Amino acid sequence: MTTTEQRVAVVTGAARGIGAATALRLAAEGRAVAVLDLDEAACAGTVAAIEAAGGTALAVGCDVADQEAVRGAVARVAEELGPPQILVNNAGVLRDNLLFKMTDQDWDTVMAVHLRGAFLMSRACQKHMVDAGFGRIVSLSSSSALGNRGQANYAAAKAGLQGFTKTLAIELGKFGITANAVAPGFIATDMTAATAARVGMEFEDFQRAAAEGIPVRRVGRPEDVAGAIAFFTGEDAGFVSGQVLYVAGGPLD
Repeated sequence: MTTTEQRVAVVTGAARGIGAATALRLAAEGRAVAVLDLDEAACAGTVAAIEAAGGTALAVGCDVADQEAVRGAVARVAEELGPPQILVNNAGVLRDNLLFKMTDQDWDTVMAVHLRGAFLMSRACQKHMVDAGFGRIVSLSSSSALGNRGQANYAAAKAGLQGFTKTLAIELGKFGITANAVAPGFIATDMTAATAARVGMEFEDFQRAAAEGIPVRRVGRPEDVAGAIAFFTGEDAGFVSGQVLYVAGGPLD
């Protein structure tokens, strides 16, 4: 950081995985971090780790697809930590299935959390960013945005987040706000473990098979993604906006 001001960051889906790693990374860079997840109690581990390292964190329970819940959560963050100037839209769910097996609920749930959630959170936080003349919005897309068997809902949502990001960059740039997306490839998390279970593979075997097709010959870690997010949220990234960075261990088609 090149500022002495402690900026407030909100990270959704931060109880575990990429979200938790991102919350820890931003806290290490001097941010006060609001750790949001559906279950506030599930955020305790991330908050404890931040505080143990000398950082400042607040656990907040929030369904990002619920407009009133989002308004309440952002208001609480502004009151208890300060106005949010950094937002990481990370909350996500999987409801994988082939198209002919995918239910309406499978589709709607994924769209609600990923797309509606990013919209509601960004809309709620942007006023604080406009008032401050500074803002960073980073949304988690995915390499699945390029298409992935059994993930019509997830792929559509993650592709949609890229268009959403580019539009925010156009609309909000004049207020000192940047918007970017990070699109992870294979990252070892509970979500990819669930995918392995869905296809009937042991997670270790699933990771080894995935690594064979990755140029760096390993799967990603949540910390790999957190590093990319940290760059986009930093003071030095003020002239980088509307971009999609694939964190996938190599080029993608």
